[in-house]
Amino acid sequence: MADAVSKTDEFEGRVAFVTGAASGIGRAASRLFAARGARVVLADLEREAGEAVAEEIRSTGAEAVFVETDVADGAAVARAVATATERFGRLDCAYNNAGLSGPPNFVADMPEDQWRRTIDVMLTGVFLCMKNEIPAILESGGGAIVNCASGAGLIGFPGQSAYVASKHGVIGLTRAAALEYGSQGIQINSICPGTARTGMVEDVVRETPELQQELELLHPIGRIAEPEEIAEAALWLCTERASFVLGTALSVDGGYVAQ
Repeated sequence: MADAVSKTDEFEGRVAFVTGAASGIGRAASRLFAARGARVVLADLEREAGEAVAEEIRSTGAEAVFVETDVADGAAVARAVATATERFGRLDCAYNNAGLSGPPNFVADMPEDQWRRTIDVMLTGVFLCMKNEIPAILESGGGAIVNCASGAGLIGFPGQSAYVASKHGVIGLTRAAALEYGSQGIQINSICPGTARTGMVEDVVRETPELQQELELLHPIGRIAEPEEIAEAALWLCTERASFVLGTALSVDGGYVAQ
């Protein structure tokens, strides 16, 4: 499934902005946007990997540009979003996907710097992205923003308090922004993925092989997701087919939170 990218013109003439675009779900979303006609701005901290994804997209004849970006840095985010309007003249869609992983810690053992960095990237980063994306999308006449939350944004999970708090925050921030801008033509929603086969997950499984089965058992569907399966949901929320969806937290998790 990882290479099954269907080509359509669904996003022809539109410009998409994707954070965390150098790998995993962000890479999958960037490839899908481009395959379906969008011009894509890719933002990520990993320059070499990000440039490689942009070059891969350009090799198909689509347009893509990479911008090295720390989403926790407001000035860097502003420059990255401005690249969309400066390079392509508009911004129509944004998928705020950037994230990070950290070692498990109970609350009393959580280092302050780990807490702050997690919140800075995965909650404040989404705020900073929307703060810059919304004016650009309004200038283009409307569009869609999808924020990547998590199944952990709907339930608790021991040892991951910073991650869980950030993802709960993303869902609340999404709902507030959706109510503020829905009547102005911006559909703002979030998705709540389960575990996907990303580089971060594969690194952890490589170190702890028995974790693979544990992760699969957490999902009633009996497996973890491919990145493209999550990206497809994000893209759907950016289409006219999702025109009456606003402020939702869409679970794409193989039944994880339905248990």
